[in-house]
Amino acid sequence: MESICCKHFFSSTLVFFLCFQFSSFAQKEAEIFTAKNSLFVELGGNPLQYAVNYGRIIHQNNKLKIAASVGFSLRYRQPSEPIHSGYLIPVFPAEITAFLGRDKHHFEFGAGFFTILNRRFLSDPDQAGELEEKTYWDRFLMARIGYRYQKPDGGFFYRIGYTPTLAFYNSGVSEKPVQFIPIGFGISLGKSF
Repeated sequence: MESICCKHFFSSTLVFFLCFQFSSFAQKEAEIFTAKNSLFVELGGNPLQYAVNYGRIIHQNNKLKIAASVGFSLRYRQPSEPIHSGYLIPVFPAEITAFLGRDKHHFEFGAGFFTILNRRFLSDPDQAGELEEKTYWDRFLMARIGYRYQKPDGGFFYRIGYTPTLAFYNSGVSEKPVQFIPIGFGISLGKSF
């Protein structure tokens, strides 16, 4: 009889603690992010090489947060003597992502866009031996699926992601004006505040 009472007491206590534990997990709300801004450097990813970015959480609802970011980068174009010396090309990445999760660990997904002001040197048909400079914008669309670490109250921030890209080359002389780049990865490091 005593062993049945002990088993009953033990079983009841175990059930009580399990129910209490599950109810405490079920009632835990996602935290509101008070640090909505971020400043970060991205390597790979949206700009394909690097960029300095500013991001902001523009919407949050329970576990879902939506963030937008814009950035700037310069790429060096190798010289091609005697046509041109080396020069810098500006890059302007922008991205909108959603991230899901509680506290500081999140699953992130979204899309990005960036443009590159590029130039090409062509022979001028009106003047023999002269080159004509043409400028044009190449455009790139990028998807993102990855992990985001960001605390609701700010501090160190990072993310890693898989970023396949669709490139639209606008020079008029490209062999492939649209090109899919399936392999792409990016890492971002910075601070949220």
